[in-house]
Amino acid sequence: MTDQEKRKQYMEEHFEEAVRLLRTLGRIPAPSHKEDQRVEFCRNWFGDQGAEDVYVDEAKNVVCRMKGKDTESVTVIMAHMDVVFPDETMLPLREENGCLYAPGIGDDTANLVNLMMAAKYVLEQGLCPETTLLVVANSCEEGLGNLKGSRQIYKDYGSRIREWISFDGVLGECVNRAVGSYRYRVSVNVRGGHSYSDFGRENAIAVLAEIIHDLYQIEPPFGEKTTYNVGTIEGGTTVNSIAQSASMLYEFRSASQECLKEMEERFRAVIRKWQEDGNREAVCRKRASGKNFGKEITVEVLGVRPGNGPVNEKRLEELTRVNVDLIESCISGTVTVRAGSTDANIPLSEGIPANTFGTVRGGLEHTREEWMEIESMREGMLVAMGTLARYCTASGKTIL
Repeated sequence: MTDQEKRKQYMEEHFEEAVRLLRTLGRIPAPSHKEDQRVEFCRNWFGDQGAEDVYVDEAKNVVCRMKGKDTESVTVIMAHMDVVFPDETMLPLREENGCLYAPGIGDDTANLVNLMMAAKYVLEQGLCPETTLLVVANSCEEGLGNLKGSRQIYKDYGSRIREWISFDGVLGECVNRAVGSYRYRVSVNVRGGHSYSDFGRENAIAVLAEIIHDLYQIEPPFGEKTTYNVGTIEGGTTVNSIAQSASMLYEFRSASQECLKEMEERFRAVIRKWQEDGNREAVCRKRASGKNFGKEITVEVLGVRPGNGPVNEKRLEELTRVNVDLIESCISGTVTVRAGSTDANIPLSEGIPANTFGTVRGGLEHTREEWMEIESMREGMLVAMGTLARYCTASGKTIL
């Protein structure tokens, strides 16, 4: 029996176990920074499978560390625990027409389950990693989690890391270039007042709307695709009050670090103009009335996802080719290689070859109607097991 046939047999024997695990894990809430319930579950699960070295680090990553022949070099394979939703009670999950529906069920719970089952396969088969292998259920991939989990892994292992794989997304896609993003909160504060008796005073919401208008006049740099977006706005108190404060969340993205730098300069220029106008206005009003009222515009950096760093292109191309070949050997169809914003941004920005690819099929991610196809777990388990096994040896030979 070939190694690939062994993995297929293992998948068939453990498929229902994987689905049961997904139904259980899919109900456990895990907002970014508050993944504690999944942390406890995953740590206990790895221990129950016979893992001897499992720990939780400062960022709430659950790390299952498998000692390799080369103890100095490290390979990282991860999938994130957190979901985009703030629920801290059990998540709703239903099964219908061969699919599971739940917030975060595909992004990234099902991928995490396939990683866990692949780790179980390595442990039960007694495979020996070539390098120290870190199987990581990581925290804070989503939104304002700001890749905290990935950053902690790099902080702890740094230049020892040889390659890095993240299970995220859907079957048939492979991300090998990092789309960086810069995220800000822009806030406006003014004097405010009563909508009738103080009519004519500046309204923080109106000022914020003008700032947004100016930001949307920015022409993105040519070359690499570069985007920007205002994702949320909030402010004011009641319909009969001139709003004293308002704020928005703003981001821009690009796979080019140069484009990101240029966008930051253009963003700062718009904000600086409004801040200078507000300062001049405050000075004039203070001279006239003796009171210091004007527009106050502030910017808070919420997160920076770095773009591509000095990665050895030959090594990255080789890693991508191997992973694409593996995925295509497990699915019907071809793999699309693209840029994306994932946990792999951290290693790619530091020059470490890294790929991100999915192990399930589904859709409507980042909505409460998110779904995944249960049967796709079969192909996904094969992809996950093949990925981990590639970094291991058995009977003195490399598993391919």
